[in-house]
Amino acid sequence: MKFKHLFLTIIFSGLQWVSYAQDETKIRISTEFGDMIIKLYNDTPIHGNNFIKNIKSGMYDGALFHRVIPYFMMQGGDPLSVNAEPDQHLGRDNCATIPSEILPHHFHKKGALAAARTPDNVNPTKASSGCQFYIVQGYKHTAAQLSSQEASSGKTIGPMQKAYYQARGGSPFLDGEYTVFGEVVEGLEVIDLIGAMETSKTITDRPIMDIKMKVEILKN
Repeated sequence: MKFKHLFLTIIFSGLQWVSYAQDETKIRISTEFGDMIIKLYNDTPIHGNNFIKNIKSGMYDGALFHRVIPYFMMQGGDPLSVNAEPDQHLGRDNCATIPSEILPHHFHKKGALAAARTPDNVNPTKASSGCQFYIVQGYKHTAAQLSSQEASSGKTIGPMQKAYYQARGGSPFLDGEYTVFGEVVEGLEVIDLIGAMETSKTITDRPIMDIKMKVEILKN
């Protein structure tokens, strides 16, 4: 059976969406490096409700951040990563997709929570993974770098986004390509610690030490 590897990727179906409360839901992702508190945006309800459903099912408990690229992002949530063998390749298509909710005011600043997905050549609608997600680390950009990014992409980066990318950092080239549906509001330092982990020489971008997560809902 052939699998397509995910580049911030993968799939889902048959969900019944519930209405979102006015208050933003907050969740906690606990790791050996500490906790990250994340708020889920209200205006991306398909992704938010799907994420909540996965948390309640226990899907993410013991799952790994299986793909870590320094100064870029860390990806996790693959159900097959729970109790995975050290030499096991992870991050393949094993979920169903949900429709994209790409909004211009949600961008890839440091701490952004976004859905992985398969590449455009097999996924022209940019549909999101129903399970895998990533958290942005990125790096701080200069004004010149952001201007160059605008020129190469043909996309304008707004003044607020520029402020974040210069002061906090992020990965602006991902904007408009993946659904951002939340952000880390406490524990940004955990991202840097995970980003500094040594990765395998045989399995691309997988940390040599398993970085397990426990995910719980704080306010819903």
